[in-house]
Amino acid sequence: MFITFEGGEGAGKTTVLNRLAQRLTEEGYQVMTTREPGGIPIAESIRAIILDNNNTMMDARTEALLYAAARRQHLVEKVQPALAEGRIVLCDRFVDSSLAYQGAARGLGIEEVYQINQFAIADQMPDLTLFFDIQPEEGLARIQQNQEREQNRLDLESLSFHQQVYQAYQQLLSKFPKRIERIQANFGIIEVEAQAYKKIKARL
Repeated sequence: MFITFEGGEGAGKTTVLNRLAQRLTEEGYQVMTTREPGGIPIAESIRAIILDNNNTMMDARTEALLYAAARRQHLVEKVQPALAEGRIVLCDRFVDSSLAYQGAARGLGIEEVYQINQFAIADQMPDLTLFFDIQPEEGLARIQQNQEREQNRLDLESLSFHQQVYQAYQQLLSKFPKRIERIQANFGIIEVEAQAYKKIKARL
């Protein structure tokens, strides 16, 4: 099963993903965790370019294409082989991030970015996507308090940018109601993890 974790900055999805991976592994499931962009050397190199604070001149279409390129390599090199082995793959971000960040917030159009990514993923959509729902103001406030978190180029964006991302995720919930499940992420980590665990176990 291919399960992706989505949400705005500071939603807590990465923390919950790692906690759930440990929990499912203890229950006897074969679990692999990974992230986008990244997860493998080629995609991590692309990630470094995309998120470099110095690359403020990057064109929106260039950004979208780089994400799609990293996604393709990650998919064929890491995700698909793990699924073929019968593993549960927990992935921190996937195609929905591109639809929200580049499609909506960068103004390229959700449908246009979806087409770019169809070429990249060739219909390999997640079996389940968990959307960690938190207001942008609250998520960004969490980031400010977390000194250990990696700071990247997206953290430099305005609040209105992150609000557009949030609104795009709401659209995606309506567009893919069978695949995307909402997790109320404004609670403490134990409660958020419990919600996510329940959704995953229902699908398993």
